[in-house]
Amino acid sequence: MPTLPPERSHPSEHEPHRYRQAAESFGSDAERYDRARPRYPEAMVERIAAAGPGVDAPDVPGVPNVLDVLDVGCGTGIAARQFQAAGCKVVGVEPDARMADLARRLGLEVVDVATFEAWDPDGRRFDAVVAGQAWHWIDPVAGAAKAAQVLRPGGRLAAFWNVPRLPPAVAEAFASVYERVAPDAPFNFQALTKPAPDGYQALSAQAADGIRKAGGFGEPELWRFDWEWSYTRDAWLDQMPTHGALTQLPPDKLAEVLEYVGASIDAMGGGFTMPYVTVAVTAARAEARPV
Repeated sequence: MPTLPPERSHPSEHEPHRYRQAAESFGSDAERYDRARPRYPEAMVERIAAAGPGVDAPDVPGVPNVLDVLDVGCGTGIAARQFQAAGCKVVGVEPDARMADLARRLGLEVVDVATFEAWDPDGRRFDAVVAGQAWHWIDPVAGAAKAAQVLRPGGRLAAFWNVPRLPPAVAEAFASVYERVAPDAPFNFQALTKPAPDGYQALSAQAADGIRKAGGFGEPELWRFDWEWSYTRDAWLDQMPTHGALTQLPPDKLAEVLEYVGASIDAMGGGFTMPYVTVAVTAARAEARPV
């Protein structure tokens, strides 16, 4: 589900990186987050991996280049493990120590527990900087400037989001009960009923504008990948508490949301197939100019 759909005029929707309470809440149940959150399409991972320069095995016949990847806001390492499986060498930066701890236990090198804007790369350089479901928590200009600093010439910044298209009955049940239990929260789940990827247009546009303002990149591109996933009632309810809107709810209100949404899924036969669109805002680091 969209974490911060762009509809209301609340400042945190247009500048979600300032809404730190939500941004730093995901580690409250890191194991659930890693278990329940959807993965990313392999076609996108492969395209990003193929677009980077790679430097570890240059000009060696029969030996592919290894892409050095920095995963920004790596969380528990969901995207990082997919890039590792694609043959990349990945390290992460994550502001939540609880998420970083689980990522390390699952095999990812987390080089620092810090926000990306404040992180000191200490001279490290990468072929790709990626951010799965995380770039909206980062200042779009400062983040792009830091990415330009750590990318090798020709390296690629790729910020991507999974955008669902919930069945109308589930979307309407969720929006209705959430607005009832948390009417003053800065989230508008009526956006869930819009065609994907409309719910992320503002965030992707903001990411692209940040890249342009930071400089050092070519023109941003928008990549789109369509796929789907089937959920049982229990599987869908398992992942709902991992989203920013719900991590902030008291237990009794969270239980009310889950019960109401669960009833709507039961009425549909106990499960549904979710169409997803994964949108990626991406740009290549400009080649170094001769001095």
